[in-house]
Amino acid sequence: MSALALSVLLSLVSAVAYASGAILQEHVATDTPARPYAPLHHGLWWAAVALNGLGAALHVVALAYGPLSVVQPLGALTIVFALPMAALFVGRRAGRTAWRGALMASVGLAGLLALTEGTDTRALDGTERLVLAAATFGAVGVVFLAAQLVGRPAVRSMLLAAAAGIAFGIASVFTKTVAVDWTSDRPTVQVPSLVVIAVLAAGGLLLSQASYRGAGLAAPLATVTVVNPVVAATVGLTLFGEDFRYGTLGTALALASGAVAAGGLILLTVERSVAASRAARAATRGGAGSSVPAARPPERGSEPDTARAQVGEGVDVGAVAGPRAHLEVEMRSGAVTGRS
Repeated sequence: MSALALSVLLSLVSAVAYASGAILQEHVATDTPARPYAPLHHGLWWAAVALNGLGAALHVVALAYGPLSVVQPLGALTIVFALPMAALFVGRRAGRTAWRGALMASVGLAGLLALTEGTDTRALDGTERLVLAAATFGAVGVVFLAAQLVGRPAVRSMLLAAAAGIAFGIASVFTKTVAVDWTSDRPTVQVPSLVVIAVLAAGGLLLSQASYRGAGLAAPLATVTVVNPVVAATVGLTLFGEDFRYGTLGTALALASGAVAAGGLILLTVERSVAASRAARAATRGGAGSSVPAARPPERGSEPDTARAQVGEGVDVGAVAGPRAHLEVEMRSGAVTGRS
């Protein structure tokens, strides 16, 4: 097997591992709504953590055997694998709008990454790492606070997923620069960068877990899948001297690919919001219907009440209500006649 074929195979298995981890995370989020970030007591959550770790490890190995322009676009298949796997294994079927949004996001991301041209890799110096880490923590914090202020669950989910994607993307950048700058005689120099990687990876995992609460699978996963490499590619373009292929045409195609990916995310957000609104209306109608007291059957009243009800219908009172009611009706009739 050639190195390129091995890289493609590893990338595909990595995407399947990421998709499996996301499905488990969404399932855990449904089971434990009171613990949106770290449901440590849930065994499936730890299985999701293991699957995400496996996906990351396979992705790194795939990069060692194949070019970035091939491996990164294949990572966009995570969302494409996740939807049919969720329908097959846990019975969570996505609607047509969700499928269109997921495919648009994947195609746009794949096109954007395929047009990015790498250059000779270099490591970031200490000042660049410090500035990048501070900017990343600030951006993640701002997006997280914005998510807390949003009232719509679908939008809040997308913001949390975007924060997770930023954390994962910059963690990849730090991983790349540590790998380039690693020296066996001075390993302690990389300790600050390793700490940043650990914090960003853990924070991204917790944020992505929270993004699945009440938001389904497709929208949060697509957001993380798109934001993660886009952020990493943006840093590569600005700090690592990467560029788009084919000059001006490549830049225009990259912008178009980004627009397609953004349109896919918008479709996913709209689809989830519409589904949530329909569910809320259905719940409201059901609650309103259940709150109306059921009509009570007419109670069998006293004999005079029964007699009065049936006199107007021309029914023989004596046969129905008994002699007492018959006598009372005659007395009332006489009184009426006397008054008239």
